[in-house]
Amino acid sequence: MPRVRVAVHRHKHRKRILKQAKGYVGARSRLYRTASETVLRAQRYSFRDRRTRKREIRSLWITRIGAACRERSFNYSRLMQGLTAAKVALDRKMLAAIAVSDTRAFDTLVDLAKTAIGR
Repeated sequence: MPRVRVAVHRHKHRKRILKQAKGYVGARSRLYRTASETVLRAQRYSFRDRRTRKREIRSLWITRIGAACRERSFNYSRLMQGLTAAKVALDRKMLAAIAVSDTRAFDTLVDLAKTAIGR
């Protein structure tokens, strides 16, 4: 069986890793072994933090909605309960945008929630 030479594949792999490590400081962008370790760690962090970002953004929306509710002497949980009872199909992203940009519409939603829960 003939000997298989891996030079082309290995060079391609090294180039790909070093290209991903572009912009890193010192040996992390120049030496294959340290670049490889750094790129793997960066990929783990990016995988983890893509999920964390979703969590943080949802938390931000809830904070904005809660702050807008407190200005109207109402609270977040009662608003969500009332909107569910009134069968209003707005998600938290839309509610946060309305709370920040269109206060009249948000007032209407708060009133709708209050009447739905009988308060």
